Amino acid sequence: MPTARRTPDGFVYASLAELMALEPRARGLSFVARQPLSSILSGNHASRLRGRGLSFDELRHYVPGDDLRHLDWRASLRYGKPFVRTFSEERDRPTLLLVDQRMSMFFGSQRYFKSVTAAQLAAVCAWMALQAGDRVGAMVLGEAGVEHLRPLRSRARVQALCAAVVRANHRLSAHGEALADDGRLDALLRTCIGAAGHDHLVCVISDFAGVGEQTLALLRQLRQHNDVIALQVYDPIALQLPDKGRLTVTQGAVQVAMDIGRSQVRRPLGDYLAGRLSEVAELLRRSQVPLLMISTGDDSLEQLRKELGRLAERAR
Repeated sequence: MPTARRTPDGFVYASLAELMALEPRARGLSFVARQPLSSILSGNHASRLRGRGLSFDELRHYVPGDDLRHLDWRASLRYGKPFVRTFSEERDRPTLLLVDQRMSMFFGSQRYFKSVTAAQLAAVCAWMALQAGDRVGAMVLGEAGVEHLRPLRSRARVQALCAAVVRANHRLSAHGEALADDGRLDALLRTCIGAAGHDHLVCVISDFAGVGEQTLALLRQLRQHNDVIALQVYDPIALQLPDKGRLTVTQGAVQVAMDIGRSQVRRPLGDYLAGRLSEVAELLRRSQVPLLMISTGDDSLEQLRKELGRLAERAR
């Protein structure tokens, strides 16, 4: 199905030019902090994910022919025998972005639509991976299905990735129907488990609509052999409804206007939205996947910077 022409204003519909322009703003950001700082991924594969080059392997007895530059003088003096430190070349770490562009993401009450915030996060994460020297690919979940881009290390791959996100984003429309429990995010995670295999960094960017216990099991399975990070995109209205006004909810051709100034409407709706947000966050925490919460009401990159700092502090 051809994509309808949309106006890429950067708020309701993502702009490819703006996503590409995020490259310089991504400099200095990393999911894996350099020494001596801590990594937010320190629970799983931190020793392998600390930059490129050589990583410490083991401390063993010296044998003739070993490089004397690798002598560990402290261990040698302590045990009275020469010990050397051995190193191994770090393995390649591809980054795979799972980007949600379902109809549930086509909503925004303040600055951006959730779908646009997700697109911005995907672009920033892609630039971060490329600047770290990693290969980067994506699985973009949209209304037309899943577009899979295998990881490559090039600016052309980042551009192709951003273009795929924009294509899926521009297929969204107020006339589309959103299914709360469509199961497609779980299906995407199953596909990712098969595609990623081992030693990937997987970033899941979504509002996590329709998740449940099966999602929890899939995230746990994915993180057994990979590093996984969840970026939960949410709208500020989930935390605090306006005191007055009318909120129009659209699904397909059906539109319902609710007077949120009325307590019998505002209170149960606010409880439902806040409760659902906390339920999803709790499920993600149970999966032991690092969780970064990003609001559509503020600058996506600055929030990402703060969230990375917060998790790095917790990892110390």
